[in-house]
Amino acid sequence: MLRVAGVQDTWWEVLPEQARQLPAELARIDAFLDDERFIAPWRAVFAQRLGRPSVPVETLLRMLYLKHRYQLGYETLCREVADSLSWRRFCRIPLTSPVPHPTTLIKLMRRSGAQAVEQLNAALLGKLAEDKLLRCRKLRIDTTVIEADIDHPTDADLLAHGVRKLGRLVRRIKAAGAAKRTCFRDRSRSAGRRLKDISRTLRRRTGQALGEIDRLTGEVAAVARATLRDVAAVERNARRTLGKRPSGRLTHLVGELAQTVAGTQRLLEQTAQRLAGNRTIPGRLVSLADPDARPIRKGKPQHPTQFGYTALVAEDERGFVVDHRVQRGNPPDAPQLVPSVERATTLTGRPPGTVVADRGFGTAANDWALTDLGVARIGLQRAGKPGKARREYERSRPFRRMRNWRVGVEARISHLKRSFGFRRTRLRRLNGAQTWAGLGVFAYNLHRMTVTCR
Repeated sequence: MLRVAGVQDTWWEVLPEQARQLPAELARIDAFLDDERFIAPWRAVFAQRLGRPSVPVETLLRMLYLKHRYQLGYETLCREVADSLSWRRFCRIPLTSPVPHPTTLIKLMRRSGAQAVEQLNAALLGKLAEDKLLRCRKLRIDTTVIEADIDHPTDADLLAHGVRKLGRLVRRIKAAGAAKRTCFRDRSRSAGRRLKDISRTLRRRTGQALGEIDRLTGEVAAVARATLRDVAAVERNARRTLGKRPSGRLTHLVGELAQTVAGTQRLLEQTAQRLAGNRTIPGRLVSLADPDARPIRKGKPQHPTQFGYTALVAEDERGFVVDHRVQRGNPPDAPQLVPSVERATTLTGRPPGTVVADRGFGTAANDWALTDLGVARIGLQRAGKPGKARREYERSRPFRRMRNWRVGVEARISHLKRSFGFRRTRLRRLNGAQTWAGLGVFAYNLHRMTVTCR
């Protein structure tokens, strides 16, 4: 059941005036969040009259801001809010009431998902535009990578992880009372021994080591295929039991087992292609825990290949993130430019006067489309060798000024990575990455609002 506000606490009046005052940043944000538009996204998540009362939305919003503003885990966040009078008062938690449990906050965020967070950001940007804080007269756009929370993947390691996960799921299914008499051999130790042999072989750094690694990877693949044969019988008998005796827990386990089987089969196909000499596999699966993550190459010498998601960031002249999008894989930059500018135009009611971006966005079609939208100054560098007229235009002083201003978006992305969680998402799958990035942008724009209002 939706609960917007908590119980009013009169014990705060007992404290001295200095203990009741909030820091300047938190006081501005506290007043800014007192708006119905920040409550509206949660009305679709909770029932109005049924179920247990939820954590008050005003408390949840403020705790999420503190979490992503200071990069805290849920347990650390709850502990710090409980220990700080100013944070407890900012979150509107009475002195006589307990702080919400970390698992409660985790469940609430899983339940809300990326859609509620997107509506929160839309409400925040709408209020900033209404208060004339966000004008969006200039716009600079770039893309970056948000890494998934996974280790560097290898074929052998991924297959060994699939073998271990399948064995774990089979044990849980048998414990739930299904497929008890079905024979199954857990081959986790066999796969683990071959991983140790691979690690010892890598230390040689000789030409023969590569052939030895391929041979051991093939043995791990054989172990995974044998495991899949045993799992097929377990899954078949578990579904038969499920048809006779329905169970929610068993249904969940069988569904997860089927997903893991499909992922392991896909890993076997990838490994077969790689052992056959094909090093470029489109849509390569790099994690069973986060199957939406993809390998992404952005041409960075220090990080040639990253594993995660691509994020587009559009920033205005005052430093607000006007638009962001998180997508699977590494889509081309150019088709994303015009939709981003259109969303910014819808937000403020007029097109930005200046739009700048790097060479990945620079096409003649984008120049024409931005001109049709009403953008007066376009600073898109073109890829390849420009013609004489284009070269003279890019050497002109106005274009060089736009190009120099565009570089600042790199610093903004770096700030988002260092201070607001854009470096690595701690939530899995595409929906989790969108939720994580959306909350980071929400916290950043709120913080930026306090800096702009000074």
